Amino acid sequence: MAAQESWTQRLRDHCLVRGLQEPTYQDVSDRRGGRTAWSTMVSVNGTSFQARFWYDGTYINQAKEDAAEVALRTITGYTNTSQAPPPASHYVGQLVTSE
Repeated sequence: MAAQESWTQRLRDHCLVRGLQEPTYQDVSDRRGGRTAWSTMVSVNGTSFQARFWYDGTYINQAKEDAAEVALRTITGYTNTSQAPPPASHYVGQLVTSE
């Protein structure tokens, strides 16, 4: 079985297919006692999505993946975590703009 693409790649693919701006990520930190917690925000077409959790600095990539998952699930409407959003190719023939 092939490994599933990362959430960041899947979000990027969806943005490309839908004609949205490429996602931009920003890491944020919060000093908590003697440690720093890290999280990530992703912006898609002017809308920001925050990762659900805070992570230790060595796991900052997980924060990025978490934020990408939140954004992709919101954009596609697949907010139930027991269902995976369809691949970006699912939308290729469905998006038609009128001029």
